[in-house]
Amino acid sequence: MSDARNKALVHRWSFPRRRELRGPPLKGEEQQPRRELSAALAAVVLTLAAAGCSPPPAPQKEAPPVPVRTALVAQQTVPVTRTGVGNVAPVMSVTVHTRVDGQLDSVAFKEGQNVKTGQVLARIDPRPYQAQLNQSLAQKAKDEAALANARADLARYEELIKEDAVTRQTLDTQRALVGQLQAAVQTGEAQIQLARVNLSYTTISAPISGRAGARLVDPGNIVRAADPNGLVVINQIDPIAVQFTLPESAFQAVNAALRRGAAPTVQALERGTHQALASGKLVLLDNRIDASTGTIALKAQFPNPEHKLWPGQSVDARVVLGQREQALTMPAAAVQRSQDGLYAYVIDAENKARIQAIQIDDSDRQGDLVVVTQGLSAGERVVVDGQYKLTPGARAVEVRAQGEQGSAEDKDGKSGGDKNQQDKKDQKDRADQKAAP
Repeated sequence: MSDARNKALVHRWSFPRRRELRGPPLKGEEQQPRRELSAALAAVVLTLAAAGCSPPPAPQKEAPPVPVRTALVAQQTVPVTRTGVGNVAPVMSVTVHTRVDGQLDSVAFKEGQNVKTGQVLARIDPRPYQAQLNQSLAQKAKDEAALANARADLARYEELIKEDAVTRQTLDTQRALVGQLQAAVQTGEAQIQLARVNLSYTTISAPISGRAGARLVDPGNIVRAADPNGLVVINQIDPIAVQFTLPESAFQAVNAALRRGAAPTVQALERGTHQALASGKLVLLDNRIDASTGTIALKAQFPNPEHKLWPGQSVDARVVLGQREQALTMPAAAVQRSQDGLYAYVIDAENKARIQAIQIDDSDRQGDLVVVTQGLSAGERVVVDGQYKLTPGARAVEVRAQGEQGSAEDKDGKSGGDKNQQDKKDQKDRADQKAAP
């Protein structure tokens, strides 16, 4: 059908009410029923529309695989633990004070030095206390001399009373004098002991073994027994203690472990890396639960020869209460959180990702591993790195440690030759899709 005829048909049927104004039909045109012309007009319109359309779009290119790192869900025996936040504290801490007043003559320790029990730390000017001791010794000697004379007089009065040379009153008075002088001698002895004790206090020794802190008073200062700060603080850091708390829900488990006999093992973990710093024993389960916080206090003691634990340090204390057989574990990095709860990306046999809701027991965390209680089974492969690029149904590719990229199934043992063949097949399929009309 020519273009002129198409235009004529369109013109004719565009104005059905003005048929009387149209001229005679075109030469060679046959009169057809209106429905046949309508069909022809529709065919023309479709033909014209098809003539103006663009060629069919090329098939969309397949999205590239997402590089990820994966790990297998493993089944193993793990310890049953409870973990609480704690602080390191010395087993014993002593603030060394002077017990007598005086001028501080010298300091015999260095700041931060390890000291032993009985080691001399400082000395106070001893001369005033030596003078008090000498005075007490002289007073005692005076009292002893008077006592000796009184006893001699008493012996004479006892002989004279037999001859009625003295009165009974004189004899009784002499006996009383002897008793007074005996008491004076005893008082003098006590004064001597006190003077010697005060003199000994001028030499200040370490009451415990431990690490000396900063020097709080310099030599030359006047120190007093009433001073609140003292001279130095000594902390015993080997062994050392960790004080921590657990929720009251853990009380029954801890109490049952203590009743079984041996004290539960406690591990001190570094807060940031969860690295085990020391292993010790639980020594205290407090005798009450704090109702205001809903927690119970505990204390563990650790050997600390390398001084990995330090007073005031914040650590996580993990109490080992038993063993859990055949537990499912996976890296903690695989755990993702959403408003609906915890989930993990699982890579199936076709290397496609899917979202799997899970539940974990975070109290039994073993370093970088968590215990999975629901949602996964042993042998499933979970994504531990690259989740932020994944979507459900996306194809994943395993990134190896050396920087190579391979299919996730390669990690399960697929040969390199099979992988190359699969890659060639994928390239051929993509080329065929592009060449298709």
